[in-house]
Amino acid sequence: MSGHSKWSTIKRKKGAADAKRGKIFTTLIKEITIAARLGGGDESANPRLRQAIDKAKGANMPADNIKRAIQKGTGELPGTSYDEYVYEGYGPAGVAIMMEVLTDNKNRTVAEIRHLMTKHGGNLGENGSVSWMFNKKGQIIIEKGGQNEDSMLETALECGAEDFETEDEEFIITTDPSELMEVRDQLQSKGMEIKSAEVELIPNNLQSVEQKDVDKVLNLLEVLEDHEDIKNVYANFDIDEKLIADN
Repeated sequence: MSGHSKWSTIKRKKGAADAKRGKIFTTLIKEITIAARLGGGDESANPRLRQAIDKAKGANMPADNIKRAIQKGTGELPGTSYDEYVYEGYGPAGVAIMMEVLTDNKNRTVAEIRHLMTKHGGNLGENGSVSWMFNKKGQIIIEKGGQNEDSMLETALECGAEDFETEDEEFIITTDPSELMEVRDQLQSKGMEIKSAEVELIPNNLQSVEQKDVDKVLNLLEVLEDHEDIKNVYANFDIDEKLIADN
């Protein structure tokens, strides 16, 4: 099994997304704007835009906000121009970290990220320093809800999934990034309730973290998540579930 991001699992369990609603809206507006600028404002012909809009609706973003973000991206309305970057580096205990960034000021953002990394026991690396440890994959999360694992596996594979695993009360379905929305649609058409559908960077090897470094690693990741220009944070740590539960 290719695995998935334990950091994503921790965020879901902590309900961090709900606690940072303002940050989510800001990030989604940037993502919608960039997606519309790069692929046009028609979501039926722009999978990235469609995914961003679906996520915005799931976060209860008002339709007018979504429409304005699209229009700013296509140039129909004036607005700030955002660009996207990927930064990488190492955290405490040698944990590899990838950060997807949406910003209107690259120099400011990279300086702030470097400061946060250094302050919390990490360091910002050069391009390619850790990216080879990650693969881009689509990941669909479905709550088990009493569903049979074998039948769910069969359904997932029929819908085009590359991989499948279970964790706690969730099914985790892995897809090719370009087929994420198509697989999601097929699963929905079969009555599956989708909890989330995201393109993520999945670590292909894990770095074990000892108890003395758990707080340091999680604190750095939380600080990075809070930064207004960071869209997503990924890490390759392997931390015992009992140690995570204590944080």
